[in-house]
Amino acid sequence: MSSLEPFEIYAIRYASMDRRGDEVFIGGDPHAGPIGMDYFVWVAIGKKQNFVIDTGFDAETAARRGRNFLRCPVETLKLIGLDATRIEDVIITHMHYDHIGNFSLFPAATFHLQDREMAYATGRHMCHPAMNGAFDVENVVGLVREVYRGRVLFHDSAAELAPGLTLHPLGGHSAGLQVVRVWTRRGWVVLASDASHYYANMEEGRVFPIVYHVGDVLDGYRRLRELAPSPAHIIPGHDPKVMIRYRAPKRELQGIVVRLDEEPQEKSGLEP
Repeated sequence: MSSLEPFEIYAIRYASMDRRGDEVFIGGDPHAGPIGMDYFVWVAIGKKQNFVIDTGFDAETAARRGRNFLRCPVETLKLIGLDATRIEDVIITHMHYDHIGNFSLFPAATFHLQDREMAYATGRHMCHPAMNGAFDVENVVGLVREVYRGRVLFHDSAAELAPGLTLHPLGGHSAGLQVVRVWTRRGWVVLASDASHYYANMEEGRVFPIVYHVGDVLDGYRRLRELAPSPAHIIPGHDPKVMIRYRAPKRELQGIVVRLDEEPQEKSGLEP
C-alpha cells in the first residue's frame, strides 16, 4: 500500500455548447447530430496543499465565442470550501482561452506551465489564424506579465509538484500541453485535459480537429494509458459523460461539481 497521502479531486462544470461531428473528430460526419461539449476546471485538495488545474473563461468570452456560460468557475470554488485569493498553486495545462482565462483572480498563486507552451503561444505559429484561434491574446499577454512578476514557474519535462501529484507533457493538441497525475484513494487518476477531449478520442483513436501535431496526439493516447492503472482512471477534458459517470459530493451540487477520486458509477441507464 502506498504511503502517499491521497488527494481529493473535483471537476467543476462551468460552461457548455453543442458541436457537429466534424467539429469534434477529424473526419467526423458534418451531417451527424449535435455532440455536447462541457467545459471544466479541476481541483486537487490535499491535507497540506491544494491545486487548481486550469482557470476557465468568463461570461464576456462566452458571449463572444458563442458558449453557454453556466457559472463562474472561480466563484464556484467556494462551494467546495476553497478561496481563490488564497490558492498558491495553479496548473495551466495549456494556454487556450478556455483553460487560462480568469487567472488574474488568483492573486497569490504561482502558475505552473511547460516552457514549450509559452514558446508556442508567443512564437511564429501564432502568425496563422488557423493556429491562434484557440488562444486569447489578452490572456497570453497577461501571463507574460506574470512571468516578469516572478509568478510563473516553468517546467521542461515531467515534474513532481507534491508527493502524489505530477505533471507530464504530452503536446499534440497544443505544443506544450501537460496532463496531471494525482494519487487518490482509488489509485492514480490522470486528468487528461485536452490530451483527450472525449472518452472516444482515446478509446477510438479519433483526433480533435484543433491540433498542433496529429502524431503527438495519437502517441499521447498511449501515454495516458501508461500513466493510469486503467482507462477508468483517465478523465477527459470536455466530455459530458464525466458528469454522469461521477457523483456530486453533495445533492445541491448535482450538475455543477463531481468527485473524481471515487470509483465511477456503473452504466446506470442515464448515459447515452
